[in-house]
Amino acid sequence: MPTRHWSPSRRHFLKAVGAGTVAVSLPAEAKISPPPPLNEYKPVFFNQEEWDFILAACARLIPSEGEGPGALETRVPVFIDLQMAGDFGKAADWYMEGPHYPDAKLDRGFQSPLSPAEIYRESISYINQWCEQHESNKFALLSEDIQDRVLTSCQKNEIGLKSELKEFFSLLLQNTKEGYFADPMYGGNYGLAAWKHIGFPGARAAFTEWVDQHNVPYPLGPVSISGERG
Repeated sequence: MPTRHWSPSRRHFLKAVGAGTVAVSLPAEAKISPPPPLNEYKPVFFNQEEWDFILAACARLIPSEGEGPGALETRVPVFIDLQMAGDFGKAADWYMEGPHYPDAKLDRGFQSPLSPAEIYRESISYINQWCEQHESNKFALLSEDIQDRVLTSCQKNEIGLKSELKEFFSLLLQNTKEGYFADPMYGGNYGLAAWKHIGFPGARAAFTEWVDQHNVPYPLGPVSISGERG
């Protein structure tokens, strides 16, 4: 369900939902080796202007300051880039035939005729143009306070995004949370940092020795699907 409310308390919400299953897709080339550090990463889907927006937006949705690692420390933007380049971004396994009713209520499900990748691309372009017109600069170059205000306006559909793009903020927030908590093989959750933050054990094969140990802190760090240990 699309997220309707966005506030500074979102980190606590992220911790609450972090253990949930995340459905993601990954381009084949990204399975060969993990992506490089964020400052060395070359986007495979986003152009530079779009990438700058994603970096800035993710940094506001899960900021670096405060409790736990932020979106940039966990390389959430890498996760989103790979998703847009893969089957999820293309809506490869979604039913995308019409009719579409973009103005339908949110409980009617995804109604845009555009794929997630197309929604990202068109929305980022529009938001940057809107920011230049109303705030005198592109989104990534605005102050954090103004960025927060713009994101809130996006969430409330107050900046004039056309109906086909109204899912953008919900997608961005959903994908940011997924990138924060997904297995590192998908590009985000670098160093298993998010799992360590919430105490999630990851993909350990068995917990037999802990079944009868009630109210005892679990002392072992998380393990990724590939065997990486936190």
